[in-house]
This record gives sequence, C-alpha cells and structure tokens, in this order.
Amino acid sequence: MKNKTPYFLALLLLILSCKKEKVKKNIPSETTAASVIKYAKGFDIVMENGEKKLIIKSPYKDAEKQFVYTLSNKVDLTKNAIKVPAQRIVVTSTTHVPMVELLGAEKRIKGYPNTKFVSSKRTRKLIDSGEIKELGSEQDINMEMLISVNPDLVVGFAVNSDHKMHNSLQKIGIPIIYNGAWLEQTPLGRAEWIKFFGVLLGLEKKADSVFQKIESEYLKSLKLTEKIEKKPSVISGSLYKDIWYVPAGESFVATYFKEAKYNYIWKGTKGTGSLPLSLETVLDKGKEADYWIGTGLFETKEQLKSANKNYVNFAPYQKNSIYTMATKKGATGGLIYFELSPVRPDLVLKDMIKIANPDLLPDYKLTFFEKMK
Repeated sequence: MKNKTPYFLALLLLILSCKKEKVKKNIPSETTAASVIKYAKGFDIVMENGEKKLIIKSPYKDAEKQFVYTLSNKVDLTKNAIKVPAQRIVVTSTTHVPMVELLGAEKRIKGYPNTKFVSSKRTRKLIDSGEIKELGSEQDINMEMLISVNPDLVVGFAVNSDHKMHNSLQKIGIPIIYNGAWLEQTPLGRAEWIKFFGVLLGLEKKADSVFQKIESEYLKSLKLTEKIEKKPSVISGSLYKDIWYVPAGESFVATYFKEAKYNYIWKGTKGTGSLPLSLETVLDKGKEADYWIGTGLFETKEQLKSANKNYVNFAPYQKNSIYTMATKKGATGGLIYFELSPVRPDLVLKDMIKIANPDLLPDYKLTFFEKMK
C-alpha cells in the first residue's frame, strides 16, 4: 500500500478527540450575548465595545486558554489584532480548502503543505499552475517558502500547545490562527466553522448564506428519517495495530448513525471520539450486523481478507453490505471524505440514509461512500 501517513493522522485526530474539552470560561457575559454562532463550541464571533472579535475557545486538545483576536484594519500582534479582510492566506489542512472554496475565495490561498493531498479540482488547478505554492509538510513547513508567499495570515491546526510554527511566525510578524474544527462533536458544529473563514476573509454574509443552506438540507434529510420504521444494525471502523477503533457512542459519527435511524452497536458507550476494542469483542457484538459502514483505509474485500482473515466472518462481508469511503479520491490520491465531509454533513447524512433506505432519496447518488467490491 502507498504511504498514507496524512490519512492515519486524520484517523488519529478522531481518536484523540475522545475526551471533552476543558476550556476556561473567561469571556465577559456581554460578549457571549452577542454571539452569532449556533452549533459550534470551539469558536465565537462577537462584538465587544464596538470591536469585532474572533474567539478561539478550543485551539487544540485540552486547551487551558483561549485566544481572542481583534479584527482590525491593521496588524498588531502585541494586541492580537488581525487585519481583515485577508487577501493572501496559507491554510494547512485539506478540510480548510472546501470551506474557502464555498466562499468563492480559493484564489486567496497562496500556500499549502503537502499539496498532493488536495482533492478539489478547482484548487488543484491553482496548485498545478503554481498560484498555490508547495510548503513542505504540515509538521515541518518550509518557512522560507512560506515567507516568500507573503501571507496576511496562516490558518493552522494543532494537536497540542507545543507547536514551533506558531512561535516562528509570531517572531516575524505573520499572524497564525488555529482552526479547531476537528474538535467539534456535532456534524453541524464542524460545518459552522465556515463562518470562521467568512469573518477572516470579509465574507460573513456569504458564509452565513452557505451555512444556512447546509443546515437546511441537513434538517430536511433528518425530517425524511421520520418515515423509517426498521432500524438496521451497523458496525464501523477496522483494526489498526491489533486494536479495532469504533466511533464512541457520543461521537459525531455515532450521531450520523442515530439520525439516519441505524441501530449502532456501540451507541450506548461514553466518549466523543474513538473507542478501542479487541477483535474478539467486535466479533462477539457485531458479527451479525446488517451493515458495516466505514472501514478505515480499506478499499476492497480482498484487502480486508488479506489484512485479517477474521474479517470474512462478519455478516456484512458475506452479504456484500460493506460501504467504504476509501475509494472516492481526487486526481492525486487525496480522500474526498476527509476533505469535504466536515463542511458538508448534509451529504454524509444523505449517504447514510441512501445506503439503508434508498427509496427515501431516489434521485440521490452517494457522495462519499461506495459499496465495497
């Protein structure tokens, strides 16, 4: 198999998000009253004393402090003032790309690490033409190249507080703002981070409009599920180094299963990320499941069988009811699910509904998942 480190990192981020955030609450009550955020818990946009502020409540896992940025017409890092609208930006996660694209602002992206993992055709054209520069890897960004693209700001993400790029950029006067969307525990909460980009790019009305459409489609699909009477059982995940990671019962994946009216085997477990289990436990409880949706990076039944012969003992393997997201890729191999699904939960929910109840969405074709062959 080809090197898939970025995808294992994405899976790792899901595993790391199993504990709820413990963030100090020190925002004045007058600011929280002015919030325009409906679902997301990790950031806020407020007006305080006549100034618009962007508050990052959860910049990384178990953060003990939040970052408050004043949105201004000039940069002043000593006061955490960020110039907006930003015209030249660097983004560092594939999940950032579709949010910027949905705002019609992909031409403002001037640099990205590991550009080969970007799937979007629109942004790939900018990469191929040289308008978006390759910056190395997300763990070791080429600082000289980053400086050369002269960004107004860098949108980063961090697993913890030990992040050398933040300190380096602060020293040379380039603002960096952490995007903590990956820590959100609800589908619409993650999608609402499009408003984060909206306020930084001066496209707030556009961001509000786009999010309202996504929210409307999600809720409309949710309404359809009221017609579902029989709840099929479902399992998810696969083995990684002898541990089977399944979505915990309070995770956003489990939320999709619940809202699409599946009987998720581990729906009663605690945790908002991944739940590590033994193969024996999964076999005992999930062997006769109706569906297996989400198999990690496995694309075919033959790959599953080659990786571990015990996979063939599951009913979905035998009945051809396994659905994988690993086959839907961009031109250079990037997985579309990891890139687009955070901002399009409406399409994920539709996929889930279509798999088990195709008659409810007769004209819809699966976006992220595909029946495993």
